[in-house]
Amino acid sequence: MNRIGLIVALVLALVVGLLFGIYPELDLKLASLFYDAPTHLFPLKSNALAVIARDGAMWISWALALPAIIALLVKLARPDRPLLMSGRAMVFLLLTLILSAGVLTNLTFKSYWGRPRPITVTQFDGNQTFMPWWDPRGHCARNCSFFSGEGATAFWTYAPAALAPPAWRPVAYAAATVFGVTTSGLRMAFGGHFFTDVAIAGIVTFLVIWLAHGYIYRWRSSRLTDEGVDAALTRLAWPGYRALQRWRGRDVSEKPSV
Repeated sequence: MNRIGLIVALVLALVVGLLFGIYPELDLKLASLFYDAPTHLFPLKSNALAVIARDGAMWISWALALPAIIALLVKLARPDRPLLMSGRAMVFLLLTLILSAGVLTNLTFKSYWGRPRPITVTQFDGNQTFMPWWDPRGHCARNCSFFSGEGATAFWTYAPAALAPPAWRPVAYAAATVFGVTTSGLRMAFGGHFFTDVAIAGIVTFLVIWLAHGYIYRWRSSRLTDEGVDAALTRLAWPGYRALQRWRGRDVSEKPSV
């Protein structure tokens, strides 16, 4: 998570944003590569192996997040015990996943940016008008095309890659890139998203991860410690834990020993 990665992401954002903003028909041309005009279908959408690959990609992403989820739940249930993993890593993984694949995607843009999906536009035998990536005035009411939630979830694998040992980090970044691109390609092939939907999902997710990594690990004014995260969660969960133990007839100290 260095400045080179940030510069590359910003350059890609500028190039993609301007190119597809000036020539929005490029999105349609790329989507048409996966469309079969005689049958009026995106054929790969009905391919069993492709569907399994798509579902498997999401399972892989959530599997990478599972240790952090388990560590948080166990800590909230047993604040008298130390975290099962690095506190900073747990916060980093969960925060970036929630922001990129949750808040920014499904709770914000996809809910209020009315861009229709490829499969619903008139160029591909749908009944809605195609909209360029920058125009939110489409007729999609909910769960819209911009930007891709599954693309953001797939590219979120940059977060665990950033925590890999330094010697393995370039390989982890390369694997995350291949994984994100492949998953995003499947979403395009299914007629679920345009190129800009998945490209911007990847860029936004990377920027969220870059900023969160700086805040938690790199910047002296804000960076966290594993001990501080553990202590904060202990204080948060202790009142409920103490009340539960007293209800079960067990007395514990009023304040956690942290």
